[in-house]
Amino acid sequence: MLKMIGQRLMTTIPSIIGVIIVTFLLTRVLPGDTAAYFAGPAASPQAIAEIRGKLGLDQPLPVQFVSYVTALLKGDLGQSLTTGQPVTRDIAARLPASAELTLVGLLLAMAVALPLGVLAAVKQGSWVDHLCRIVATAGVSLPVFFTGLLLVYVFYFLLGWSPAPLGRLDVFASEPPGVTGFLLIDMLLARDLEGFRAAFSQLILPAVTLAIFSLAPITRMTRASMLAVLGADFVRTARASGLTNSKVIGTYAFRNAMLPVVTTLGMVFSFLLGANVLVEKVFAWPGIGSYAVEALIASDYAPIQGFVLTMAVMYVALNLMIDVLYGVIDPRVRLEG
Repeated sequence: MLKMIGQRLMTTIPSIIGVIIVTFLLTRVLPGDTAAYFAGPAASPQAIAEIRGKLGLDQPLPVQFVSYVTALLKGDLGQSLTTGQPVTRDIAARLPASAELTLVGLLLAMAVALPLGVLAAVKQGSWVDHLCRIVATAGVSLPVFFTGLLLVYVFYFLLGWSPAPLGRLDVFASEPPGVTGFLLIDMLLARDLEGFRAAFSQLILPAVTLAIFSLAPITRMTRASMLAVLGADFVRTARASGLTNSKVIGTYAFRNAMLPVVTTLGMVFSFLLGANVLVEKVFAWPGIGSYAVEALIASDYAPIQGFVLTMAVMYVALNLMIDVLYGVIDPRVRLEG
């Protein structure tokens, strides 16, 4: 297993290097002038040139790239011009908010999609199967920002069941001591049940938005994988041996159908990290996605580069985790690795 993990890590190094190069070049060709933006509309060309010189933007691209990589090797992602803080500190402060939202959304989607996909495969052609297809079609058809706005309109504006979509906590709640960065966990650690309720009420609508977005691929893959496994010889042998239907489905079929589902979960988690950008803007969520959008509008290079690099590292870690799960679910994968 350790050998397999080492091999996977070695193959990811070129990917990280490519991400660094491409991100650096793309940020330099984006429309807009960082120096002109921060100098203001009334600034003179001389003032803009001075700011450009202070930021090092007047140097040739190879010199800028060497400076960027040198700082990167020291763990320095640069300083955000919009917040005035180091990018590393900004990302560390905002990443738990995005991670909490993404994980809760994925868990909600799994709680619905996995049982629905299994039932749709077991009872093929029934109303459950038709419901599975409707859910999958709706999840693919609805844009994530539209779903978020629709939920806000129904549950906040019309029914009044949800609080205003203004971040992770309402104005009447106070943040707990930062232990993990996840508000729900920190509230429980602080034994603040009222704060936990307030944080959960703010979280539920954006999490449901992401869950609806991710329902379709998980449900479809679960159904398709279960159908393939239920027709296999070992499942027919298990049924012929007199095992109960729940034993056959839960122990034999579902575990063997999990490999493609785990792959889909990894892909969906990656998609959710991208969809977070829109969801965070709709719900004023103070996560890393909204941070990157604000930096992009201001042509602030360092936060954009830090955001893309952080996402790349998370994708690499996610793929490595999927490989480890493969070995846990199917020992033959460890032997092949």
